[in-house]
Amino acid sequence: MKDAHGRTIDYLRISLTDRCNLRCVYCMPADGIVQVSHDDVLRYDEIVRLVRVAARMGVRRVRLTGGEPLVRKGVVDLVRAVSQVPGIEDVSLTTNGIALARMAPALREAGLHRVNVSLDTLDTDDYRAITRGGDVRKVLEGIDAALAVGFNPVKVNAVAVRSLRQDYFRFARLSVDKPLHVRFIEYMPIGDSAGCGGAGWGPEDVIPCDEIRQTINDRCAAEGLEPLVPVDDSHKPTGGGPARYYQFPDALGTVGFISPLSRHFCGDCNRLRITSTGGLRPCLFSDNELDLRSVLRNGSDEDVRTVLSRALHTKPEEHEETVHANETVTNMNAIGG
Repeated sequence: MKDAHGRTIDYLRISLTDRCNLRCVYCMPADGIVQVSHDDVLRYDEIVRLVRVAARMGVRRVRLTGGEPLVRKGVVDLVRAVSQVPGIEDVSLTTNGIALARMAPALREAGLHRVNVSLDTLDTDDYRAITRGGDVRKVLEGIDAALAVGFNPVKVNAVAVRSLRQDYFRFARLSVDKPLHVRFIEYMPIGDSAGCGGAGWGPEDVIPCDEIRQTINDRCAAEGLEPLVPVDDSHKPTGGGPARYYQFPDALGTVGFISPLSRHFCGDCNRLRITSTGGLRPCLFSDNELDLRSVLRNGSDEDVRTVLSRALHTKPEEHEETVHANETVTNMNAIGG
């Protein structure tokens, strides 16, 4: 599939739910969200049908997101069904890792190829505060389980927020002794998520990835490591996406930087996003949606194909980073990132 700007679109991100077992301060209000009606959420058979149509149009990769996808019952069966769709070459999942240690073996057996684990701090107390009650030890156990069952690659995604005072070097150091791909993502103050849940964060909390990389390199001498060096294409993890990758010399993993604001990568965007309620979003930074749910429930496969094609033609060439927080209302937990 090609969009109106000549970009190849071969990647679907599908949110399975807007529910989560954490209450991260930049993603959800402290008292949670208004629950979406069960009837409004895409059923698994509808998701599989959508993937089949998209695969016939050229989609090759599917990522399952949330909310937290592992809180939805039957997710292992969905992974198995999606992985068996002809044309789909890669099925991945983004998770907070809380339930990953328990579910990793079944997910791997069902056909899941790789996982991204969202983790914004390694400090026990800070993690509990950021997530409003989460236990970072469960996440670390989940990461080890993901490596043990053979997910490849295993990526750790940390949203960088100036107010959090995160230890970037400690995160990056994880990539030395384990084949982990640690990625720093610039904080995106999207819609109601700008200062969401009383966190009070705004554009001033965005830390450019170049600053993060310099901060890491400045610690290297004191920690007995050589500075990060760029990684050539042969050493980049599968599904590298928009990240720029570096590596400590002789490390088993890599350190990536995703810069949606300071160096936005719209020119390489290859994805469409599906919300848990069946909204088709051509761009993360816009509330513009096409209704897939009603078409999946009442229309033909050709009707589904028509909506996907329409999204290709409405996908913007780039987002306007100076005003996107005012243009979007939907919180990140309902979009899937």
